[in-house]
Amino acid sequence: MGFLEAVHLGIITAIQPASLFFCFVGVTIGTLIGVLPGIGTSGTVAILLPITFNLSPVSAIIMLAGIYYGAMYGGSITSILVNIPGEAASVVTCIDGYAMARKGRAGAALGIAAFGSFIAGYFGIIMLAFLAPALSRLAFDFGPPEFFSLMVLGLTLSTYIGSGSILKSLMMVVLGLILGCVGQDPITATPRLTYGSANLLDGLDMVPVVMGLFGLSEVMLNIEQNENRIIYQAKLKGLLPNIDDWKRSLLPIGRGSVLGFFIGIIPGGTAMVSSFVSYAVEKKFSKHPEEFGKGAIEGVAGPEAANNSATMGAMVPLLTLGIPSNVVMALFLAALMIHGTPPGPMLLVNHPELFWGVIFSMFIGNILLLILNLPLIPLWVKLLEVPYKILFPLIILFCLIGAFSVSSTTFGMGIMILFGMIGYLMKKYEYEAGPLVLAFILGPMLETALRQSLIVAHGSFSIFMQKPISMVSLVITILFLLFPLIPFLKKRWS
Repeated sequence: MGFLEAVHLGIITAIQPASLFFCFVGVTIGTLIGVLPGIGTSGTVAILLPITFNLSPVSAIIMLAGIYYGAMYGGSITSILVNIPGEAASVVTCIDGYAMARKGRAGAALGIAAFGSFIAGYFGIIMLAFLAPALSRLAFDFGPPEFFSLMVLGLTLSTYIGSGSILKSLMMVVLGLILGCVGQDPITATPRLTYGSANLLDGLDMVPVVMGLFGLSEVMLNIEQNENRIIYQAKLKGLLPNIDDWKRSLLPIGRGSVLGFFIGIIPGGTAMVSSFVSYAVEKKFSKHPEEFGKGAIEGVAGPEAANNSATMGAMVPLLTLGIPSNVVMALFLAALMIHGTPPGPMLLVNHPELFWGVIFSMFIGNILLLILNLPLIPLWVKLLEVPYKILFPLIILFCLIGAFSVSSTTFGMGIMILFGMIGYLMKKYEYEAGPLVLAFILGPMLETALRQSLIVAHGSFSIFMQKPISMVSLVITILFLLFPLIPFLKKRWS
């Protein structure tokens, strides 16, 4: 299929009534989730995943994608006005965004955040449209050894880039791989870790596990905390940035867009990482670094552009290689597999309408988000006043319904509650759930690639060093695992 034919197919798919409707639903829910601190994008996608079971694959992915990049827009509103990030990626926006609001420039901060996100979103979509097909063609040369090594690298980077202890993250990866082994052996059909339970023969279902780890655990953690939201009451005038604001923001938006996209591509790279990197870069490039932390508009424009561009970059390895770069992409992987459209190099061949339809729906979604974010800001601010004691019972109800709908048995609900308690304890003791979920979802694929490689090589592990891509991936993995040991070894030798 030529590029012009692909563009035509994408436009036709994206402007279908069902596609437009679910794009609107996705970006609206995403903005709402970004505005309301508490559950986050991962939990929302996990909770709403069962709703997509009866939708077409195109509509389902369009809606989930809208939630993902829509949450990045909404997160800036609560960061600027409440000093509480609705999304982890908006943590950096709190620093200068809230400072601008305190100076009476909340409108300018919200405006540049929305326009910066809009520009970066379009940059990311264009890069995705041009880069993904090229990588997809390259991926045809990948075999099981390359896929195995890339997945190992991705899991390693997800632990290294995380905010917690690397050792704890590695422990979560191991636990996730063990949970991924529950069920029947893919070759011999021998039951593994089922303990005689027929409900576990098909393995642990991803939906109740993720809803428990991200949705239910977040509710349990927030219930024990005092609700303290002080909304900065400022008149939101001047939402359109002035000429001076644009002069100071254009280069940060450009740099943030490029940085965010390529950080998003890296396995383990997240929108949060890209926003932190962008903030550090802008502070370095700024002629007035002393203004950062006191209301520098560059400290809002750069990170907001970076986190939106990163969401587009994260889709590149998922759609071309079938390898998720973060937790939300792992949920997208599960959604695509549930709908019988596994991502990878064959996605563009077998389901071009899905790939190009999702890309062009993002063009429409970004316009909808700009409309939702600027005129409706007063409405989103009002929603911040809804008390948690009303929100959390509704979230629990949706979790229970979603868990039950997967298998129509109470077993799924029990699994969700169990992992909700596990997730709560993990958060209390600072163990990250992200690496666990990535390993849980990638585990069966990792095992399959490993066993296929060993079958081809007649049991010899040397096959992983004979393939250049595989060898480079494993060498980088080893370096990342050894790097944290350098300070310890220096102390021992000194």
